[in-house]
Amino acid sequence: MKRVLVTGASKGIGFAIAQQLSMEGYQVIANYHRDQQGAQDAVSGGSGYALGFDVADAEACRDAIQQDIQQFGPYYGLVCNAGIRQDGLFLGMEWQQWHQVMQTNLDSFYHLVSNALPSMIKRRQPGRIVSIASLSGVMGNPGQVNYSAAKGGLIAATKALAAEVARRKITVNCVAPGLIDTAMTTQGDIPQSLMDAIPMGRMGKPEEVAALVSFLLTDAAAYITRQVIRVDGGV
Repeated sequence: MKRVLVTGASKGIGFAIAQQLSMEGYQVIANYHRDQQGAQDAVSGGSGYALGFDVADAEACRDAIQQDIQQFGPYYGLVCNAGIRQDGLFLGMEWQQWHQVMQTNLDSFYHLVSNALPSMIKRRQPGRIVSIASLSGVMGNPGQVNYSAAKGGLIAATKALAAEVARRKITVNCVAPGLIDTAMTTQGDIPQSLMDAIPMGRMGKPEEVAALVSFLLTDAAAYITRQVIRVDGGV
């Protein structure tokens, strides 16, 4: 059974991804930071288990991932989904707002991949890495300089890594969601201007992002790598 680690799997897009992959027959390692029950619920209908650690903590990532691999074997796939937002205009942004968003959204890519990739390579078989970026990282959103910078960096890191490991049959892609109907996205009122910018006239669903991630993990997607695929209703 192919093993896939999904970070931030206790809610929102991560929950939808973990749930779909679990139902499709992958053994999903559903990462969570605080909400263990949410992660367990994500894989309750299929195969998998919850694994708690903070993706922003380098030591915690190393210990949890290496122990999991030693006990159960290497991963076929890694979905780097966990992220946070701390929005605000740049002139009023505190250092902690910048630093915490960078730690969780960008530094975590290093923490996760540096520990998962070596054993993926040693398998000498195809593998998949998918980063969940954001339309903010593609376009740059006012009030989200920290988030845009982190997600933009994640896109660049994903593209560079894809070029490094392509000959090893490991694909590395980015999915960049637009406005998706999750608790993190819909904190407060959604400005009408944002809705007006979406040709489809609605927010996306977490399951619509999960469907793309699921496809990118299949054998049919073996020749797709180094791409940034937007799920944004046509923005």
